[in-house]
Amino acid sequence: MEFAAGPSVRMSLAIATAELRDAGCDTPRLDAELLLADALGATRTQLHLAPERELTLAESDRFAELLRRRRAREPVAYLLGMRAFRHIELAVDPRVLVPRPETELLVEVALGLPRGARVADVGTGSGAVALALKHERPDLEVIATDASEDALAIARANARALRLDVTFAHGDLLAPLDRDPLDAVLSNPPYVADRAELPPELAHEPGPALFAGPDGLDVLRRLVPAAAARAPFVAFEVGAGQAGAVGELLRRAGMRVELHSDLAGIERVVVGRR
Repeated sequence: MEFAAGPSVRMSLAIATAELRDAGCDTPRLDAELLLADALGATRTQLHLAPERELTLAESDRFAELLRRRRAREPVAYLLGMRAFRHIELAVDPRVLVPRPETELLVEVALGLPRGARVADVGTGSGAVALALKHERPDLEVIATDASEDALAIARANARALRLDVTFAHGDLLAPLDRDPLDAVLSNPPYVADRAELPPELAHEPGPALFAGPDGLDVLRRLVPAAAARAPFVAFEVGAGQAGAVGELLRRAGMRVELHSDLAGIERVVVGRR
């Protein structure tokens, strides 16, 4: 749908919502409001306060382009360039995964760490876990690693924007870390099976941060025992149905296991303690 100059906010939202629903988007009205607010440089509240406000030609063009990309199922977070995660806002683009609400549980289980604990976030991506944890527990020493230099560029930029003192290191899993003791290792690693059927949005996200072999456990099989050998507290986000296998890896490494479910009731975070 091409928008000419002059349609109102109300009409633009109605048309966009219908188009996004037809494209299979899960939250068409919310998506339409977020994209229109971005095109207008406004907030969603301002849209509702001025429903008859007419779009300019430039605003209509901008909104039409955002809609075109969303109809192709590009994630809203990439279109807006930002994503909220716990109490912070993160810049995101296709170099990193879009932070998801279920990953917030990984931060929650670490909030009870001892004061001054030294924590490694492995596979940090946008920096979501490391930065959210540092924001809520500024006493912690947080180090974050990633195998992707592109991802680390975004994470470092987010740290600067948020003025949070997190150390970043490039390399595979725990390899970039020095041999100084760690109190905790956290990770949201790749855990999607190679042949899994995924929502169309995930086709726009970086494959190496998603896929981990035929059963999704290739990375976790390397990471879990290595992390358990380095720290007395470890926590991993896992996919649906993977908690049992990851828990068994931790038990073999001599750790006690706890399973934490997300809001959907899925055993999402596996914690090991020693």
